[in-house]
Amino acid sequence: MTILPSAYMPSVEYVARLLREECIIDLGENYIKRSERNRASILTANGVMQLTVHIENANRPRQKMRDVKIDYSKRWQHQHWISILSAYKSSPYFDHYASALEPFYTRKWAYLVEYNMEYTLTLLKLLGIPSDRVRTSESYITATNTDTDLRPKTKKDSTFVAEPYFQVFSDRMEFVPNLSVLDLLLCEGPSAIDEILMRCRW
Repeated sequence: MTILPSAYMPSVEYVARLLREECIIDLGENYIKRSERNRASILTANGVMQLTVHIENANRPRQKMRDVKIDYSKRWQHQHWISILSAYKSSPYFDHYASALEPFYTRKWAYLVEYNMEYTLTLLKLLGIPSDRVRTSESYITATNTDTDLRPKTKKDSTFVAEPYFQVFSDRMEFVPNLSVLDLLLCEGPSAIDEILMRCRW
């Protein structure tokens, strides 16, 4: 089994594993700062950009993920959406999917896990991946020797190999692997599963 953390705009590897392996998302773990739990990577004209969801009491030790609240005191949603528009407005599928994505930058969710899960399920739906691929646990999962545990902030001995695909700035920069799956969705649309996600390996 593969154990995943809750993730904001999860990576290509994250979604590829959800699609092809038996996975469970651990909602009972402790929050880890500066990780995929509230941070995602997109590709802009200036290179990779990190988008971070602001949370309350980020420095509180041993804070359970399910208890983490989103902080709206700064306009991070507006900033994220402007960054996404700037990066992907010219992508082949932006206009097709924009109406499904924009609510995540206008509505407000109280808790990070609720926001992450609804956003992840929306991205999976747009990619054509059934929601029944997503299993969650409210209790902390203790990994066994046979499990693949992707919760640690620093991944040891990562063997993930991304399948290259067209990116918006392919004419001026080399392919950047394992960004948010949003990049793949907006660049490849319906072909993302068969042409990309099913060919990634680890």
